[in-house]
Amino acid sequence: MKIFNSINDFVCAKKTILTLGTFDGVHLGHRKILEKVTQNTQNDATESLVLTFFPHPRMILQGQSDVKLLNTIGEKIDLLENLGIQNLVIHPFDEAFSKLTAEEFVKTVLVDRFQIQKIIIGYDHRFGKNRTANIDDLIIFGKKYKFEVEQISVQEIEEVSISSTKIRKALIEGNMAMANEYLGYKYFLTGTVTKGKQLGRTLGFPTANLTIAENFKLIPRNGVYVVKSIFNQKPVFGMMNIGFNPTVVGENLTIEIHYFDFDTDLYGQEIRVSILKHLRSEQKFDSIALLKDQLEIDKKSSLIYIKSL
Repeated sequence: MKIFNSINDFVCAKKTILTLGTFDGVHLGHRKILEKVTQNTQNDATESLVLTFFPHPRMILQGQSDVKLLNTIGEKIDLLENLGIQNLVIHPFDEAFSKLTAEEFVKTVLVDRFQIQKIIIGYDHRFGKNRTANIDDLIIFGKKYKFEVEQISVQEIEEVSISSTKIRKALIEGNMAMANEYLGYKYFLTGTVTKGKQLGRTLGFPTANLTIAENFKLIPRNGVYVVKSIFNQKPVFGMMNIGFNPTVVGENLTIEIHYFDFDTDLYGQEIRVSILKHLRSEQKFDSIALLKDQLEIDKKSSLIYIKSL
């Protein structure tokens, strides 16, 4: 997949089949649109193109610096590439771009820069300054500028009844079953293993302390989870704690993973942790001994679940 960091950087000798949006989560609802894009480019005459934006438009237009997203840019790139998208434009969303009228956007971006042959879009998509234009306007522009418009019907979208908002809510509630079902894959965290307080090692549960650079990445509800990572092309399971370690009066949120039957130095490495199941909420124990007993219970519960997969 070719990646371009702005609309102006995009170069392609062929006509494009395009869709656009934030695609946060690249969930099953998004995939209905993305699969149609790739199906329409199964020849040598056109190439698939996804236009997405960063920062998220809400961060700019509504000044919401606390917006939490399901994917980092790197994660979104991986997900889109795995779906077979050939070209990805990640445009820096800003106020100037938001002030383009609908027709200015269509003419200068879609037609002149992207040379679109067809755009595939959801039935409720709005675009242009103040998001005043809709699918009907896009069809009119398509006739004027000679490109096709394919609308994903309300029936197709509502058939899955999925949204990034519903997935965020599920994750905040610790409902991994619902979040993973809507995503169509296991929600994952990507970060670098850094040195922690190494308390887990003294308890017989050494952990990899995960630091995530992007503060906008949504972290699920505090608690204990069953997780999986891939190392050397092999799955490695474990359990992860998200929280403040109240038993030892922790001050900062930490993400710690204890891998089962795995003793490899991961310090400094970037790892991906897929979250399979929520085991329990975070809790404070009256002693370190009781905490250790609970960790043994958590491990047994994790192994029973893993065996059932």
